[in-house]
Amino acid sequence: MPPLTDDILWAILNDELDDDTVTRLVWYGLGYREISAGWDSSAVEPVWAEKYPEPPNFIESRPATVQLTRSIPPEDKQLLKEELGFKGYTVDQLIPRLTRRATMVSWLLSHRKQQTGGG
Repeated sequence: MPPLTDDILWAILNDELDDDTVTRLVWYGLGYREISAGWDSSAVEPVWAEKYPEPPNFIESRPATVQLTRSIPPEDKQLLKEELGFKGYTVDQLIPRLTRRATMVSWLLSHRKQQTGGG
């Protein structure tokens, strides 16, 4: 997995990193680990593991993306603007796939902040 650098996060927002890699970054952050027999969710928070014993496809699943949004702490909701200076997509870019990628970046920013002791 690539490191969660600002360049990687911008590549996600700019649709330059493939959906599979983006999704796997979030899965890894949530604690899902791929094993030979499928998925190990023992490190996944119970609220996720119960609903999604196997990691969800955030690009295709609105309910999973909604749960991801709700799992971002309120104090981290503006990290896209505050840390990356992301101003949002233009009206012609407001399609579910791109907005879900932005949600994943928002979650990844919050996760990175928590991992580095910033939260």
